[in-house]
Amino acid sequence: MEYKDYYAILGVGKKASDDEVKQAYRRLARKYHPDVSKEPQAEEKFKDVQEAYEVLKDSQKRTAYDQLGSNWKAGQDFRPPPNWDQNTRFYTSEEVGGFEDLGGFSDFFSTLFGQARQGGGAGGFSGFQHARQHRQQRGSDQQAKITISLDDAYHGATKTFQLQVPEVDSHGQLNMQTRTIKVNIPAGALPGQQLRLAKQGMPGSGGGEAGDLYLEIEIQPNTLFSLKERDIYLTLPVSPWEAALGAEIKIPTLAGKVGLKLAPGAKTGQKLRLKGRGMPGSPPGDQYAVVQIQTPLADTADQRQFYEKMAQVLPFNPRKDWR
Repeated sequence: MEYKDYYAILGVGKKASDDEVKQAYRRLARKYHPDVSKEPQAEEKFKDVQEAYEVLKDSQKRTAYDQLGSNWKAGQDFRPPPNWDQNTRFYTSEEVGGFEDLGGFSDFFSTLFGQARQGGGAGGFSGFQHARQHRQQRGSDQQAKITISLDDAYHGATKTFQLQVPEVDSHGQLNMQTRTIKVNIPAGALPGQQLRLAKQGMPGSGGGEAGDLYLEIEIQPNTLFSLKERDIYLTLPVSPWEAALGAEIKIPTLAGKVGLKLAPGAKTGQKLRLKGRGMPGSPPGDQYAVVQIQTPLADTADQRQFYEKMAQVLPFNPRKDWR
């Protein structure tokens, strides 16, 4: 049986706080989640992360695990030393109503926490096999990603998604199941934002409530608009005469077309701000129209003659500041 270094699996130090352990678990669970991860052996790593979190989130299991000492290395052949848990108090089923169902974890975990031990009272696992069926234990939280359009993110929407999520069956085995979920997307949703679906995560054991499902939002690229935080950017192509003389232009926004006044002398790269036309929020973002002057081609003799006349009438040198 191989020793498992739960701290190394989660990438935290032995003095990590409960919040640091939880944050590391959520990050790695997203990284190795089998329905989204492209990492090698993602499912096995996902199981290891869940097992490590099961121990380190529980103060009593963590204390007992720490009693094994710091000389062990992951992968070494392991047998628990005598009285390894002598300084840790394990409660009996009469005191706390039993222990959680430990099915689906490694032999290392089961040897330490899942086998009935001789002796009762505060130092043993007397009655464990019976008690673990009765203690209520909350299910683990789950994470997944959903992809929505920029329009849905702006306006808000109710969407239905199918997700591949891990679920533990009655035998304690982890299997991938397809679930259909209905999600309310709030107006102004941003990339990376997480939506919490209460009690939609892993089911609990012993009648305990299910964990939560956290959905991380991704937004599809849009052909017209780009998003930076809450601000929306639009490239605004204009003709040379519109840039030189000014113009009234109808431009698109996610809420519909609006009029924009282009002042004479506009330059490529100039940003025109439409206040409050970005993503909804408190405060809302802005929309920026970025000027891009486009020059017509001279495909005919008349068109070339027109450009030649412009060169005579407008002796303009764009490189005059070169040294």
